[in-house]
Amino acid sequence: MANSKRQLFLKRRLRVRNKLRRANAGRLRLSVHRSSKNISAQLIDDVNGVTVAAASSLEKDLGVVGKNNVEAAAKVGAALAERAKKAKIDECYFDRGGFLFHGKVKALAEAAREGGLKF
Repeated sequence: MANSKRQLFLKRRLRVRNKLRRANAGRLRLSVHRSSKNISAQLIDDVNGVTVAAASSLEKDLGVVGKNNVEAAAKVGAALAERAKKAKIDECYFDRGGFLFHGKVKALAEAAREGGLKF
């Protein structure tokens, strides 16, 4: 019997996250979540279990509330990079979860790199 889309997504997310965790022990994780209406990203310290910085398209000061497109993702990525600089963070690893590195996820990553994050 074929797996559902959700089951395939969850398998892909675990596979990606576990490979990254082994290769990047001790570094912060830039985790991305994309829904049909919003996109959000967090810098997570897995050792202490703390979110260091976060940005989302739900924030009114970014000016992209209700929009879920490449431009909104780029603004979220730039905002996250700016907040990471304030927290004196310059290195992390990119956890795309089960999402493909294409479109909005790619735009967020490129904007975060342009903002000064290295991954």
